[in-house]
Amino acid sequence: MASPLSRRPLPLLTTEQIAGLTPGLSDVIEYRKSGLSLNHIVGCPLDCGYCVRHLFDNFEMKVPRALMSDVDAVRALITHRYFQPDTTPIQIFNRATDPMLPVVKPHTFNVLRLLDERRMTNHVLVVTRWRVTPEDCAVLNSFVNLRLTVLVTHSGIDNTAIEPVDSAIAATSLRTLYEHADRYRTVLYWRPIVPGLNDSDAHLERARELSRHAHATVFTGLFFRDEIASYYEEHGLPLPYGDTARRKIMPEQAEQRILDFFKSTDTAEVEAPWGKLFRKTSCGVAHAHDEPDYNGHYGIRELCDICPASQVGVCAAAWTAPDAEDVTATARRLGASGPVEIDERAITVEGLDEPPRYYMQHKYGYQCHDRAKPHHHRQHGRAPIGWPAQNGTTAP
Repeated sequence: MASPLSRRPLPLLTTEQIAGLTPGLSDVIEYRKSGLSLNHIVGCPLDCGYCVRHLFDNFEMKVPRALMSDVDAVRALITHRYFQPDTTPIQIFNRATDPMLPVVKPHTFNVLRLLDERRMTNHVLVVTRWRVTPEDCAVLNSFVNLRLTVLVTHSGIDNTAIEPVDSAIAATSLRTLYEHADRYRTVLYWRPIVPGLNDSDAHLERARELSRHAHATVFTGLFFRDEIASYYEEHGLPLPYGDTARRKIMPEQAEQRILDFFKSTDTAEVEAPWGKLFRKTSCGVAHAHDEPDYNGHYGIRELCDICPASQVGVCAAAWTAPDAEDVTATARRLGASGPVEIDERAITVEGLDEPPRYYMQHKYGYQCHDRAKPHHHRQHGRAPIGWPAQNGTTAP
């Protein structure tokens, strides 16, 4: 069997080919909610209908190609204006390909090696739904400095027109990763959950069984933008919702059904009645590494009501409101306008888009919100679809 590191590097796209990409795709670094995302490999054959590749107009790019070398990509990452050594979470190949595809995997491992050799201790998230072997696990265990987490995407969606990749592949990878985990951690990334599509009792039971083979489980809904809705319509796929949204859609009743299914009535499990189940990615990753949440979700206390009591204690012990003068100076340097406020939940600013807000969030370990886009109680960071509006009605 060939070594996971033995394949030749992918061919580089030409300057003309890169110029023909959408600007979002040609910019290999993007600050996303869970960290700086490095994406210098583009193209994926897996054809998941709800993939965010629709947003970058590259869903039809089935063959992975490289925009630059791994060395140049890592250099661009660690010199990025928002990169903070040992602090900024990093994601690898989570926007335009799958990091464990056979031709992509050597690049994934090489990027990890290049970061690890620099003695970086940043959280690094690798998200996959593809095959992971024991040999891959040995490579993943070889990195000694990075706080590495492999998140295995599993939806259980049976409609092959929406998700042609058999979820059994991800389930097998999850078990393999968990069995061989030493230095890294693995998370069951249970997503996207769509009512009526993959939330039957059988789907929930499958997820609960898989959760026993992970250091944490994170559940979340569907990212349903206009581009994805158009793809559904063009291919005659059933539209999951009557409208699209900027944020992920997880209706209140869908979440409650999951929580009711997972909650144990065993009094011996009072410390963690929902097990290792989390609403937010960073919460699950932090728990897997026995650390406080680096996104500061502890300030949004209603998110913590399903967390194991031990994890709540870890986050509470590290919880400190940042210095108002320092926060204001940072926000002004980044271009904030209007008042900068800090309360027991979050920093609130005006005039900053997502990347600088994420930078502040990771710098201070404290939520940072845009005053114009409030995070409502219990609906935190989710689309209004399926949640009661201020007038008492529920968005369809």
